[in-house]
Amino acid sequence: MNTFEWVDATSVEQAADLLAARSANGAVVAKAGGIDLLDLMKEGIVRPGRIVNLKSIGGLDGIALGPEGGLTLGALVTLARIESAAEIRGRFPALAAAAAHASTPQVRNVATIGGNLLQRPRCWYFRSQLFHRDGANAGDAISDGENQYHAIFDNRETAMVHASTPATALVAYGAEVQLTAAGGQRRTVPLTDFLLPPDIKRDRDTVLAPGEVLTHVVVPAPAPNTRAAYHKQTERDSYDWPICDVAVVLQMDGETVAAASIVAGWVAPTPRRAVESERVLVGKPLTEELARAAAAAAVAGATPLSKNGYKVALMEAVVRRTIMAAASK
Repeated sequence: MNTFEWVDATSVEQAADLLAARSANGAVVAKAGGIDLLDLMKEGIVRPGRIVNLKSIGGLDGIALGPEGGLTLGALVTLARIESAAEIRGRFPALAAAAAHASTPQVRNVATIGGNLLQRPRCWYFRSQLFHRDGANAGDAISDGENQYHAIFDNRETAMVHASTPATALVAYGAEVQLTAAGGQRRTVPLTDFLLPPDIKRDRDTVLAPGEVLTHVVVPAPAPNTRAAYHKQTERDSYDWPICDVAVVLQMDGETVAAASIVAGWVAPTPRRAVESERVLVGKPLTEELARAAAAAAVAGATPLSKNGYKVALMEAVVRRTIMAAASK
């Protein structure tokens, strides 16, 4: 591991200024919980000259419900707090469930929501130093190699998948992120626009610009009569990376679906909204048969790779089960 400078930032503005300036030793990176950063450094993918510690900044670890029921999460809120907070479990159950199923209890007590959204892919090709050192194309290796956990949609350019489980639920709820740049400039970006397909040649998979800090995640208030559910499918019942996860948010009018948001993670380079399934549901009474039709629509057009065709049937089953779970809330 290379030597680096450590700076405890005392404000968002100071952190943004530090991140915008180049260190004498090379790249400057931010650290929140540090779970992914430490992995990237040990694997030789990131070699920072300066690390800016965001945990020393006050005011970024709050959870607040707005007067209309919207939720604001400071970027330093841990996944464990999201999992256990009564106000989140009550109004945003799919988000609480997604946080509860992320990694292990030990990691959730340290990992932050901001860092979780900004983590790099867990693809073993991406994580290999050989691809970074030699400039090899991980996409070519994935298409003909060990691709059993990779994308089954939008996988022509890259088959790597986004590693965040909370992102699946946050996209379903229509979340936005708030960013602060050097000089104090601020902007708000929908999470669907914030996340980019992973690229081995790019040092981040978001629209976060150099010198910007993710400060808050904002989730709009659910509409009346909203029901939601989340399911993460793994190979083992104990801790494991997802094969597929699904978040479903339904607005009901009696037994009829008035609006729907269905999002699947770990099946595409970014969380994939199943708009085809939503069209099947909206305006109809929700039944098991309708859920099956919506699930079939969710996997239409999948383009599995040589070893991950099983994910098509698995995703269809998880979508159907999550729709019915949301309906029963």
